[in-house]
Amino acid sequence: MAEFSTSIEIEAPPELVFEHLTRAERMVSWMGQHAHLQPVPGGEFAVDINGHLIRGEYLEVDPPNRVVVSWGMAGTEDLPPGSSRVEFTLSPTTTGTRLNLSHTGLPETRADGHSAGWGNYLSRLQTAASGRDPGPDTWIPVTSANRD
Repeated sequence: MAEFSTSIEIEAPPELVFEHLTRAERMVSWMGQHAHLQPVPGGEFAVDINGHLIRGEYLEVDPPNRVVVSWGMAGTEDLPPGSSRVEFTLSPTTTGTRLNLSHTGLPETRADGHSAGWGNYLSRLQTAASGRDPGPDTWIPVTSANRD
C-alpha cells in the first residue's frame, strides 16, 4: 500500500479551515460539486468530484485540530468506499494555519493520481479558506477508465 503526506500553510485561522473539512458548502468551495457531510465519528463523508463519487465516513472529529475520514471511490475495485484513510491535522501559526495531510492505505495503482489530486485540491483549499475564489473545480480523478 502507498501513502501520501504533505503540509501547507493557509492564511486563515484553524477554525475556518476546519469548517472547510466539515461543512458541505465550504467543502465544495474547494473540492467537488456536491457534498453530504456528517462530521461526527461514523458520520457520512460523501463528495462528488466531476462525476466521481468519493465515499467514506468520518473516523475522528476534533474541532478545530483534526479530521480523519475513510476514503474511497464508488464503483472501483482497487479503491472501494472507505478503504483508505485521510488525516488532516491543523495547527495555528502566526499567519494562520499549518495543515498536515496524510493519506494512507492507497493501492499502488492510485498513488500518483492521488498525489496530483491532493496537490490540486490543497492549492484550492489555500485559496478558498483565505477568502478568495479558486474558480470552478475541473479536476478529473484518475480511474482505470481514463488511465493511460
